[in-house]
Amino acid sequence: MTEGLRKIDFPDPFERISRDDDMLSGRLVDARRNAQVLGEFPGPLPATLEQAYGIQAASVRKWPDDVVGWKVARLPPHDRERFSAERLVGPVFRSFVGAVDDGCSVVGRILDGGFAVIEAEFVLELSASIPPEQRAWSDADIARYVSKAYGGAEIASSPMPDVIELGATAIISDLGLNTGVIVGPEIPDFAALPADAHNVRVSVDGAVVGEAQPGSIGGEPFKALRILIEHCAREGIELPRGTLVSTGLLTGAHAVRAGSLARVDFGAFGWFEVRFEAFSRR
Repeated sequence: MTEGLRKIDFPDPFERISRDDDMLSGRLVDARRNAQVLGEFPGPLPATLEQAYGIQAASVRKWPDDVVGWKVARLPPHDRERFSAERLVGPVFRSFVGAVDDGCSVVGRILDGGFAVIEAEFVLELSASIPPEQRAWSDADIARYVSKAYGGAEIASSPMPDVIELGATAIISDLGLNTGVIVGPEIPDFAALPADAHNVRVSVDGAVVGEAQPGSIGGEPFKALRILIEHCAREGIELPRGTLVSTGLLTGAHAVRAGSLARVDFGAFGWFEVRFEAFSRR
């Protein structure tokens, strides 16, 4: 699946960030590449979302892989009012995308000893490229750009065990925490399905840790995609046809560790398992 995904190009970030922020980006990337646990954020926390996204863009340039997708997530509750924002975004690298058939398993990798969770999510695939244009996006506009929807999962992991408590700017700076997007069974005719069509359950090591009936894909997932499109317009980033977008947690964020086995069940649409391994040095 990943061979057909197109690279997402980022503008040069180094005209917008300070030398100190570039060095901070380097420390965060080094910790990930060396699978090194960090007891604290490796520098002053960014004061604004804009500063954090500049650090994120610098880290994208340093990481030895192409960006082919995005994750969208809600800000920690204590940051939503502070930053007047509801969601944040982060890049998904080609090697972090995994496809899995209904009833099968796939390996997910985490930074063991740091922060590590799995989240059941709807994953959307774009039917056409979206240029970075500043304009209003209606639900009908969004629907025209979504070709497929999948039952999937995001793996979020960080070298910092307490990264969520550190807040949105730490999360954004640390590449949005993404270490995997699992693309599971396709959900056919997703736009025509009623709001109660989806029943999602997540189990970890045999115990149910979350379940929900999250509503229609045209609701919160489309809202997440709209926020991503608006972010990319501000940043001057084009979204190519085929871009994958993991749209946010459905049943919660569920802690995992190396050796864990998670089952993500989308009811009538299928299920898959994720076996977790620790990252080795890259």
